Amino acid sequence: MTALLVAAALAIALVACSGDDDADVAEPSTTQTTSTATTVLTTTTTEIDPDIPPVAGATPAAMAEQLETAQATIDDPAASAAELAAAGHLQQVVYRALAAAPADWVVDVKAALPSTLHDDVDANVEAGRQLRALVRNPRPNLPAWRIVEPEPASVLRDHYVAAEAEFGVPWQYLAAVHLTETRMGRIRGTSTAGARGPMQFLPSTWEAYGEGDIEDTGDSIRAAARYLKANGAPVDMDNALYRYNPTEKYVIAVKLYAAQMMANERQFYGYYGWQVYYWSTLGDVWLRVGYEATEERPVTPDDVS
Repeated sequence: MTALLVAAALAIALVACSGDDDADVAEPSTTQTTSTATTVLTTTTTEIDPDIPPVAGATPAAMAEQLETAQATIDDPAASAAELAAAGHLQQVVYRALAAAPADWVVDVKAALPSTLHDDVDANVEAGRQLRALVRNPRPNLPAWRIVEPEPASVLRDHYVAAEAEFGVPWQYLAAVHLTETRMGRIRGTSTAGARGPMQFLPSTWEAYGEGDIEDTGDSIRAAARYLKANGAPVDMDNALYRYNPTEKYVIAVKLYAAQMMANERQFYGYYGWQVYYWSTLGDVWLRVGYEATEERPVTPDDVS
């Protein structure tokens, strides 16, 4: 199986089913962004405003405050969908920045946070670093993708839970694969290896494990569960995930994201707010909903300003 891979910090982009270590991936960087393809200067933003693109704090103390604020919103059952989306996005840009920052920044951020959030920081930063390492170099061209709104969080959760009931694969792993492959369905495009759909299947693998439409979210999630089950899940998740994307870095990252949701189911709503970023030679580009390109094109200063 192969896929686009990721990366986000990833913007993730299509990788898992393709096994292409240098696949099209959006990757973490210290710069943040703002537009269907743009970047924003790093400043401190603590208050969550759904209408303002978040940017990571300029100091570890500021980042810690942002993470604490974001997590409090994510953990709040009364938070609205817009508030959850903004909190997830804020959390994402801070973790993206930390994944690219020196190790001592992570130490300083944790020192400024309650101990209850230390494991969260370690897991998300490490997952980002693992996925970042899959991308050897920033890309001079923006990808031939279309960025769309994902299906509602409640609908996705129902798909994951239904697939777990049928195949025994914990829903958190399915959500983590979906997050890493296409940012929970935001990325529409074909990987360099030819993988397609929300869970990034090669057509040949889809023929063996898929039913219905490869581009349909529910059908794709169900096929992913069937494929993981056939390769050892849930008993041997390491082998199942490695068969999905044959790199240990991918396995580590997906397991870390899944473990976060197992420890705190509310984190699913945080991850649902994570956006599509792309690591370009001019900086980290946020590909917003509405971005569409039928072929790659050179990144320009306008994309990152």
